Amino acid sequence: MSAEEALEYIKLHPEGALQSDLWKALKIDSRKCSRIVAKLLKDNLITREIESADGIRTYRLYCASKPQSRRFDPLLALDIFEPCAGCIDECVPEHCSKLSEWIFSIVMGPDGETAL
Repeated sequence: MSAEEALEYIKLHPEGALQSDLWKALKIDSRKCSRIVAKLLKDNLITREIESADGIRTYRLYCASKPQSRRFDPLLALDIFEPCAGCIDECVPEHCSKLSEWIFSIVMGPDGETAL
């Protein structure tokens, strides 16, 4: 049993998977499951919340959301950078609020500091 299989099980349950159900579904003992969960937590691949299921303390496990990567592939048209590719708004790029917000999000990092 690997951490990858456990992570796949957790991903299949966007509402969260109970740890007590995880070890049963993967046909492993609870001790081994706890070690796998600890590794996934350490690697920041999952998060967990304490929960009581049928009077027994367990954890609800969630797949950790990954930070959005800055992919610019959808903005390329025949290897030419086109930030309005796929936009259905009829506007002038020089005065487009969506385009301005997008450029601002690239220039400013998530902490408000300039990313460039």
